[in-house]
Amino acid sequence: MLRRIRQTVAFVVIVLITLLFLDFTGSVHVWFGWLAKVQFLPALLALNLGVVIGLMVLTLVFGRIYCSVICPLGIMQDGFARLGRMAKKNRYRYSPAKNVLRYAMLALMAAGILLGIGSLVALLAPYSAYGRIVQSLLAPVWQWGNNLLASWAESRDSYAFYTVDLWMRGGVTLAVAVATLTVLAVLAWRNGRTYCNTICPVGTVLGFFARFAWLKPVIDTSKCNGCGLCARNCKAACIDSKNHSIDYSRCVDCMECLAKCHRGAISYSALRPVRKENPVKPATCKVDADASRRQFLGATATVAVAAVANAREKTVDGGLAAITDKKIPSRHTRIVPPGAVSLRNMASHCTACQLCVSVCPNGVLRPSADLLTLMQPESSYERGYCRPECTKCSEVCPAGAIRPISVADKSSVQIGHAVWVRENCIPLTDGVECGNCARHCPVGAITMVASDPSVEGSRKIPVVNTERCIGCGACENLCPSRPFSAIYVEGHEVHRTI
Repeated sequence: MLRRIRQTVAFVVIVLITLLFLDFTGSVHVWFGWLAKVQFLPALLALNLGVVIGLMVLTLVFGRIYCSVICPLGIMQDGFARLGRMAKKNRYRYSPAKNVLRYAMLALMAAGILLGIGSLVALLAPYSAYGRIVQSLLAPVWQWGNNLLASWAESRDSYAFYTVDLWMRGGVTLAVAVATLTVLAVLAWRNGRTYCNTICPVGTVLGFFARFAWLKPVIDTSKCNGCGLCARNCKAACIDSKNHSIDYSRCVDCMECLAKCHRGAISYSALRPVRKENPVKPATCKVDADASRRQFLGATATVAVAAVANAREKTVDGGLAAITDKKIPSRHTRIVPPGAVSLRNMASHCTACQLCVSVCPNGVLRPSADLLTLMQPESSYERGYCRPECTKCSEVCPAGAIRPISVADKSSVQIGHAVWVRENCIPLTDGVECGNCARHCPVGAITMVASDPSVEGSRKIPVVNTERCIGCGACENLCPSRPFSAIYVEGHEVHRTI
């Protein structure tokens, strides 16, 4: 019964968290955005002490139930482990804790947090690893299905759905997501919770408290016949059936041992194991040896998400000339969204979960490819610009890397300033009037002036008021110059208020 309850709750949690990364409308976050904020590491980095203390208390009462019910990466591993058990039953065995490796990974994570090495934290954070897998591999399929549905509805004069752009936001992030999924799938399929109990720093931290949990699986030696069936079904490899002991620092409270014990020798209670003077001699458990009846054919779940690279339709100007795609300008300082406060704050708090990237409706945010800020979000304006009325990224960030900001405050935050490039400006290169940047600047920071005041009727060029510019990127995005815009945004290390 306890196992069924845990499985049901875990299924609901992972479905809702997955939808957080797939939803591009923002409706799911209104109701279930709190699930991202109760993840241990994001809450710790956001200094959300209420959540951190709550998870500690939860662990002291129920053990490492967090790893089986709340952590999406742990729940995903349970799914792969289930496939492994379908292929071969009773496949696990007890193994001693690899504490040197566990503490080394924890020390590495702590060093990354203290030194502000965001890429190191991003690679080890379990919640963020799951977010990258969903955003990089599953989201394109979800969006492609949405576009098919939108096309079908449009053919029937219904506009209940709308199409969204499909594009690869980051090649490095995709590669990391594929590698992470492959490693976790193989480890979980073969050995269960190996990652959680050897590499995951969150599991190691919670393991300290789980040792003293009030409720935990307890072996009643008066009922146990030493068959070892519990150990062969423990995906955490923490049950030593010969010595009737359980390593509670690694037990994730999956309740599999309770369900598999035919003698009721294991209970989830506050009792402590009582040693018998003359324990029952170990007996051989009768296991069906007929392999032909036990093998499950084809136990592989292949997640094959080919890059949804539609043959890109050419955008044409007036139906005549193909417009070349914009290229990313070389910026001296990268741009992070309003609410990030500074590059330092972003680097020290962000776990690169990609939640902000997934909800950005304008295609502005994408993962960084720089080594020190690997996979952390940064702004670029080839596909859109940061609209002053949008604050979605600040609403969903669970780690405090992008702090909540109001629409009114956003218009006064300067994340960068526009820089004009004379050599690319079409009034000078093509001899035509433009003024696109000035017309679309939401704060009126760009003014068109005569390129040569001494010549009457000379073409007008933009002049940027850097004190008024907020760095939204509207000018860069809407500039008709190709492949590089004639005006681009240079980021600020520390955001300013204007």
